[in-house]
Amino acid sequence: MMELINSILGRHPENIKANVEIYTWVTCPYCIRAKLLLWWKGVNYTEYKIDGDETARNRMAQRANGRRSVPQIFINDQHIGGCDDLHQLNSENRLDTLLAQSAT
Repeated sequence: MMELINSILGRHPENIKANVEIYTWVTCPYCIRAKLLLWWKGVNYTEYKIDGDETARNRMAQRANGRRSVPQIFINDQHIGGCDDLHQLNSENRLDTLLAQSAT
């Protein structure tokens, strides 16, 4: 049944091989928007909710080249950026290619 629904919606979770990680705050609208796109694509991602946790935020910033805003998104340990960056990749038809690549 889910295969039928996914095909109607144009979702292809079977094509997703990448390891996706996202740092978020629970009430952040950009985090919600980024997670919604990932859900739409059928991505199972690891979410790090860092609300008020400065240690976790500092770890995120180290991985994200100093960026401290949320969300910060990584695909196969490659820093993608934030919500706008994720949507930009999608609008340029480059996101699906990244998501189809296996983590090495």
